[in-house]
Amino acid sequence: MVVLQVLQAVVFLYLYWMDGNTDSFAILNYAFLINVFFLGCYLVYRYASQKRYYERLSRPLETLEETFEQLDMAPVPEAFTKVLHSQYKLYQERLKRAEQQQKEHLKYIDMWVHHMKTPLSVIELTAEQLDEPESSNVREETDRMKIGLNKVLYMARLRTIDRDFAVAPVHVAGLVHDVNQEHKRYFIRHEVYPHFTASRPDIIVESDEKWLRFILSQLIENAVKYSAGKSNRVDIKLYENSNGAVLDVCDYGVGISKTDVRRVFDAFFTGENGRRFRESTGMGLFLSKQAALYLGHKLEVNTQQEKGTTFRIVFPTTQNLTSM
Repeated sequence: MVVLQVLQAVVFLYLYWMDGNTDSFAILNYAFLINVFFLGCYLVYRYASQKRYYERLSRPLETLEETFEQLDMAPVPEAFTKVLHSQYKLYQERLKRAEQQQKEHLKYIDMWVHHMKTPLSVIELTAEQLDEPESSNVREETDRMKIGLNKVLYMARLRTIDRDFAVAPVHVAGLVHDVNQEHKRYFIRHEVYPHFTASRPDIIVESDEKWLRFILSQLIENAVKYSAGKSNRVDIKLYENSNGAVLDVCDYGVGISKTDVRRVFDAFFTGENGRRFRESTGMGLFLSKQAALYLGHKLEVNTQQEKGTTFRIVFPTTQNLTSM
């Protein structure tokens, strides 16, 4: 617009000069300067009136509602504002429908997981009446299904973990013993066996037993799975140091590559080992990490490829009730 105004004034002056009216050329120059002055005043007014508006647009939005606050800073056409309001309303409606569909889907998944536990129990009871090796094969497959369903169930619980945990004193050595008993067939099938040592068998920590059991189960299952065929031993160590109570799950299996170790706690990340063993979902360690963070525990990993991996659960001194 500015260029058009200046060009128009210059062309007008040029035509007047070519026509030979040189006597009045000084008046025209004066008129041209007046025109430029008023144009400059208009541009200054436009800049001053819309400066805050454009400064606000240059900053990122934190909420969608801020869009309408910004439009009130300058004379934006009313029709455009109505379009934005209608688009925002449509977006909110579609978002609510999507959230409702997601809730219904997750509710169905939760119900399905619970319903699957009954037929699995029936299959296990039926397998006990079969002869070997049919019985072992059926129980092996049901164990895999139970592990998978358990992950789905805890993934659903993680969404509402603030309403699904109860902090209480937990006897760690007893919990380790229970988890090892639950995985007895898993150890036998893979020919990898746990060795538990405790510097103090009476260590008690403040945690949620259900979630801590899940975390420990995931670590043991991974340790056994990635040790099979390479080592027949998994060490579980319970001790205390300056940071608090510590529970280590050490295997001597394939280890984790340097490129993968930084992402082992990412959701759905399977990495090189997941592609080799083809049973990894990439969710076990993610769920364990999220639960540990919520409970105030630290979940760390130390690994060396082809030599083994150690996952460490650290209970801070404030959660180590034994030392208090």
